[in-house]
Amino acid sequence: MRQLPFEYAFRNLGRSPVRLCASLLGAALVVVLVLAAAGFVRGMQRTLTAPAPLHENVILLGAGSEEAIERSQIDAGLATIAAASIPGIKTAAGVPFVSPEIHIALPVRAAAGGPELPSVLRGVTDAAYLVHPAVEMVAGRRPVAGADELLVGGLAATRLGVPDERLAVGQTLHMDHRDWTIVGRFAAPHTVMDAEVWVPLTDLQVATKRESSLSCVILSLAGGAGSGTFAQVDLFAKSRLDLEVSAVRAADYYAMLNRFFRPIRAMVIITAALIAAGGLLGGLNTMYAAFAARVREIGMLQALGFTRRAIVLSLSEESLFAAACGTLIGLAGGWLLLDGIAVRFSMGAFTLAFDPPVVLAGVTAGLGVGLVGALPPALRCLRLPVTEALKSF
Repeated sequence: MRQLPFEYAFRNLGRSPVRLCASLLGAALVVVLVLAAAGFVRGMQRTLTAPAPLHENVILLGAGSEEAIERSQIDAGLATIAAASIPGIKTAAGVPFVSPEIHIALPVRAAAGGPELPSVLRGVTDAAYLVHPAVEMVAGRRPVAGADELLVGGLAATRLGVPDERLAVGQTLHMDHRDWTIVGRFAAPHTVMDAEVWVPLTDLQVATKRESSLSCVILSLAGGAGSGTFAQVDLFAKSRLDLEVSAVRAADYYAMLNRFFRPIRAMVIITAALIAAGGLLGGLNTMYAAFAARVREIGMLQALGFTRRAIVLSLSEESLFAAACGTLIGLAGGWLLLDGIAVRFSMGAFTLAFDPPVVLAGVTAGLGVGLVGALPPALRCLRLPVTEALKSF
């Protein structure tokens, strides 16, 4: 088959600057939309997936509250009982990895009399830093019990809806009719903890009038031979009917959260697909209008001996080259506009993720616009007989 040179397709791009700009803009817009949707889905998915160290963790929470720690109520002494009764719990320097915690969604205020800010609070002890190794102190220090002090996560400002500098070390938040001082900041990337405010357990118990109850106890099982197993923790929970607790693997708990938010992710994907389809249809209209004015040119190419297959290939090269340039523009624009954007949801907040699968989805969508946008109008123009094509204007 006699092929048209690539230079022919490349030079045709400059024949109509308006058409070229429309092609670039259409491909770039589709890429940005796909990046936003895929980044949203991947970001939420990573946040609601237990990180590798948490795969060893088991959560003890109230029976019947296995799908929502915030609703759980268990005895305040369960942590001590579990540490003494369950074999195979990880220890370091004789300290068991057993963390009693309170999880609660409680509004706070930037100042007394100010508007309520939706926050997720977690009451913790020093053991929390053992069972949650993803938490890393980035500024300040840990809060001290009894001193009205707080520790905030990297995305807590997004969850509260305030500027990040408002939660700098030394700032205050108003809760329980008094000011609490922010003494430290931590980072726990790609986890729900990153959007939380941590409070000393006893202080949060007093503030929420829960001196005799907890939300859960999180414990880490030791690895290696002779280590503890989930079956042993589950047996403890089922044998102690008086405690009314259930044992759930941390990985399983986050998997349940992932399933709960699956409809939201599906809605985002469908919305992005519909918008991208609109962009694709707009690109098809642009291509139809552009190729309709080139019917005579296409007829001349056939008269010169070029086959329809060769002409379709040349037009596809032209469209794909323009789409590839638009894809690069879309990737750069998406990276500049969307990278690092935090999104608030009921469990906290997360950042849009731009990992290789997301970038691959954007590139595939951009190139797909170029390929799909070129073939239908090109085939339509080639249906005309050569004599009619040469007569057209």
